[in-house]
Amino acid sequence: MALDCSFLKLKGRTTKRLNHPIRRNSFYVNSIFHAILIHTSIPHTNPFPSHTWGLNSSYGVFLAHYLSTNTFPGATRLEFAFVGGLSISMSLLVSPLATMTTRLYGTRTTLLIGVFLETMSLIGASFATKIWHLFLSQGVCFGWGMGFLFVGSVVIVPQWFTTQRSLANGISASGSGLGGLIYSLAANSMIQNISLGWAFRILGIVACFVNCACAFLIKDRNKQIGSSQLSFDYRLFRRMEFLLLLVFGFLSMLGYIVLLFSLPNYAQSVGLTAKQGSIIGAVLNLGQALGRPPIGYFSDSMGRINMAGTMTFFAGLFPLVIWIPAKSFGVLIFFALIGGTVAGTFWAIVAPVWTEVLGLVDLPASLSITWLVLVLPTTFSEAIALQIVSSNKGDYLGAQLFAGFMYIGAAGFVWLVRTWKIGELEEKAALMHTSPEKMDPVTDAVGPENGETGEVMKVEGKSPFIKRLFKWQKV
Repeated sequence: MALDCSFLKLKGRTTKRLNHPIRRNSFYVNSIFHAILIHTSIPHTNPFPSHTWGLNSSYGVFLAHYLSTNTFPGATRLEFAFVGGLSISMSLLVSPLATMTTRLYGTRTTLLIGVFLETMSLIGASFATKIWHLFLSQGVCFGWGMGFLFVGSVVIVPQWFTTQRSLANGISASGSGLGGLIYSLAANSMIQNISLGWAFRILGIVACFVNCACAFLIKDRNKQIGSSQLSFDYRLFRRMEFLLLLVFGFLSMLGYIVLLFSLPNYAQSVGLTAKQGSIIGAVLNLGQALGRPPIGYFSDSMGRINMAGTMTFFAGLFPLVIWIPAKSFGVLIFFALIGGTVAGTFWAIVAPVWTEVLGLVDLPASLSITWLVLVLPTTFSEAIALQIVSSNKGDYLGAQLFAGFMYIGAAGFVWLVRTWKIGELEEKAALMHTSPEKMDPVTDAVGPENGETGEVMKVEGKSPFIKRLFKWQKV
């Protein structure tokens, strides 16, 4: 698996193969395993997916409980929606600080800060008696903890793979779905049989233990690859392809958050029980766990950008054709499973696609900017959906249409990125007197020279835009 470290010159531009040899040992396997565990605990996605993003994915169960009881007197549906939105948006807002912490103090310190904040947030939420207590604990503090864990681990898996990078990232990201499945069922059971407070405390203890273990065992390759670890690089905004990726992520999150948090409450709105709603939410997360590794696997064989666009389109199609007419438990289970396989496509492909488009060196800075851009949709998406539901007297049709069309719009923008990428490969193939199909989308990328990020080479050889829009090529 050793990589060529040669440097090639193309018309004054530098083509860098920056990956350094990867030893044939268990480090890369360990990185995936620990990434899965982290994602499970952090309510959502990455090398710590299960105990971060996975934990957060269970908020739909908490939301359904809040809306069906009077646990926090005087709190509105909109306020509860903001609690869930804040948990994700704060994790993204803190990303530049987490990136800077990684650069100054290392990955392990960043992860341990995240463990501390996440644990304190869950313990603090267990004593909440007013809605603003939830804003600060389950919303803001939890989001900060998730952000340090997420940012500290998201770039590690791509560093350890030269081939099958998307598959590795998909397996890692599946931890968020696995965690969401486990935590959704566990949280509902604990809320119903013990209490809301003790449900928070138990979740906090479990997440603390697992994430601490992962933080001490995981290993990065930041020094070997020369990762920039910049919190913000304004030069990336000169690159049209990066702007298109940002819009893709923005629209994807508008649809994803609605689907993730609304399904359990929608189930209760059509006459199902709270337990059935939690099962439907759990199956949605099961779908994410099952769907992300295949998305990663076929991304490596069919093209990462191709898969991103296709699966995002299906993520928008399924709510429109299955969720809207779904009124029974069986149909909702089916939708949750099949919709879940593609709902989190963005999280399965974000690191590999950003690497392919922008390169490993600019990956940390580009991801930091991406997380900041996603603050707005993750904060307001569920609030928008519940406001639509309220204005329609409890009818979810408007929210369902909103989720579906946001995904379809996102697919359109990533397809434009695909069109750009094909043109880039055609230009470089013309310079190297070879076929575009023989170009490697990552290692044959022309890197910036003298810090001038994103200058585009102007050479003959690029086919017309319309032709590239419909041309089949692995990218």
